Amino acid sequence: MDIVERFLKYVSFDTQSAEDTGVTPSTEKQRVFAKYLKEELIAEGLQDVELDELGYLYATLPANTDKPVPTIGFIAHMDTSPDASGENVRPRIVTHYDGGDIVLSEGIITSPEKFPELLDHKGEDLIVTDGTTLLGADDKAGIAEIVQAMVYLQQHPDIQHGTIRVGFNPDEEIGLGAHHFDVEKFGCEFAYTMDGSEVGEIEFENFNAASAKITINGCSVHPGYAKGKMLNAARIATELVGMLPADETPETTEGYEGFFHLTSISGGCEKAQLSFIIRDHDREYFESRKTEMQDVVAAINEKFGEGVAVLEMNDQYYNMREKLEDKMYIIDIAQAAMTEAGIEPKIKAIRGGTDGAQLSFKGLPCPNLFAGGLNFHGPHEFCPVQSLEKAMQTVVNICSITAERLGK
Repeated sequence: MDIVERFLKYVSFDTQSAEDTGVTPSTEKQRVFAKYLKEELIAEGLQDVELDELGYLYATLPANTDKPVPTIGFIAHMDTSPDASGENVRPRIVTHYDGGDIVLSEGIITSPEKFPELLDHKGEDLIVTDGTTLLGADDKAGIAEIVQAMVYLQQHPDIQHGTIRVGFNPDEEIGLGAHHFDVEKFGCEFAYTMDGSEVGEIEFENFNAASAKITINGCSVHPGYAKGKMLNAARIATELVGMLPADETPETTEGYEGFFHLTSISGGCEKAQLSFIIRDHDREYFESRKTEMQDVVAAINEKFGEGVAVLEMNDQYYNMREKLEDKMYIIDIAQAAMTEAGIEPKIKAIRGGTDGAQLSFKGLPCPNLFAGGLNFHGPHEFCPVQSLEKAMQTVVNICSITAERLGK
């Protein structure tokens, strides 16, 4: 099975995760895919293949050298985003993309005018959707690349490598992927998540992240007799949103700039709910953003009465740079692996999070590398075949360079 066949098989599984189910994995369909992967890894000759009760899958490719080489790992997530359907994905391959519009289905067009990154892949073979679902390259591309690399290494025993561990986890898209990842069992000195986007990306900086849920408790009274009595929770909710800086949102920021992102708002006169995510690369600015959110809620309560606004705020993850700054040899190995594969490394900060951030704070240094897909979480997602192949080669090269540089 080549890497394209493998990837197309993987995206046939609906593995969408779900918020607020309270179980791990958050959806049973992720476990179905995990069971398939378990059998595939066994069939492909990997050892110590284990699927635990929470849907985390681990396996080992034994070393083929007598030199002591640090055990390294490669990690990808099995779930797809709740933002768009992952059911009945119907991919097709646009061969030798000519730089024009791609008609996914009637009335649904992926155009370089809206998605200029398409032009970076002119002449390549693009795997696209039919415009009704996401593709699932986030992160089934990563899984396919890791598995294919393990197969390649077994087929090429002349490539020396140490013990390699692979790990596939559920629920990354809802921020829970690393929560139950068994770092001690994984047993690696360092690892890489294959969960980035464009070819060449190396990411070892990410947002500090928190969630904020605010409940507005209003008082519903007949509008004809409401003066001095009614507290319209929906209107108060919009007033609260207006108290936050309008130029510090996802749609107005880039690079290292942080933001407040209103992810949902609902309710009526009696009660309203708001959900935010708070993001900043700088830890000090991050803490000040959380304080600002607390101050806004306090101001609402001062104006309308204590308990009208109730805030629940929780940290989600932190910037993994804190844990990688003194281990830059891990980044150097990734850069060398890409250069050897004919890829220009592109170090960039993630405007988001990654399982690697949480894993780094759990004791497993874990930068994020490209998986090759683009326009994640929606029907315009696509993945060049050539990017899959380059990412697979990068994994192979990391394994050989680690043995060459760190083997004793």
